[in-house]
Amino acid sequence: MAPASGVAAPTRIPVLIADDEAPARLGLRTMLERHADVQVVGEARSGLEAIGAIESLRPELVFLDVQMPDGDGFEVIRQVGAERMPVVIFSTAFDEHALRAFEAHALDYLLKPYDQLRFDAALDKARERLQRRAIDERLLHFLERVDERTRFLQRIVVRHGARTQFVPVSQVDYLEADANYVRVWSGDKHWLVRDTLSNLERQLDPTRFLRIHRSLVVHVTRIVELESLFAGEYVISLSTGKKLTSGRTYRAAIQAALGV
Repeated sequence: MAPASGVAAPTRIPVLIADDEAPARLGLRTMLERHADVQVVGEARSGLEAIGAIESLRPELVFLDVQMPDGDGFEVIRQVGAERMPVVIFSTAFDEHALRAFEAHALDYLLKPYDQLRFDAALDKARERLQRRAIDERLLHFLERVDERTRFLQRIVVRHGARTQFVPVSQVDYLEADANYVRVWSGDKHWLVRDTLSNLERQLDPTRFLRIHRSLVVHVTRIVELESLFAGEYVISLSTGKKLTSGRTYRAAIQAALGV
């Protein structure tokens, strides 16, 4: 039955079979066909073919023979690189390679001949490994997004006696040092924060905020025009209409940040 409209079909595990013996490849394929959640995406008859198939087909699971022409199973892992290999289940008639297989981080070692029950147990282990890997990848992606959002200051805290106000940095046009304070400007409004400009600057995203003067840090997206002065300074026009003068020692940094 086709999936309902708008509902994604279940993802099938792409599998590669790598064995130089045709009967062994057929036996693996037959056992795999009993599982609806897997799909054989390719077969390889040698180590060289296995390397090419792993790189081109991107299987998530490979049943890998140990002894094959043009590179054995261990050579395949070495050539592809352990960090880029799919989950590996060795399938071989030689039990003397078992220890080396697990040292190469193989998930399981099927010793020929094996029955469907033993095969299914190995496949279940592969499912669990792939599920954990998918969860880990989603968690890592989530944490990277959270880290990207929270790595830099998102709001500037302004205290007025018993009141505390939070100014989103996205609304800030520029910051101006004023003795032991910093004036945080947004349009024609400003707030006075008891902090140093250098300390606040360290907490801001450097791709969005630019030091243009020892007493000024500007939100880059607010800059609409530069006017070069003879002394190496710039008159910097903001989208609010405000004009600021940069320090000459910041000229190179301004040019690099704005691509001028």
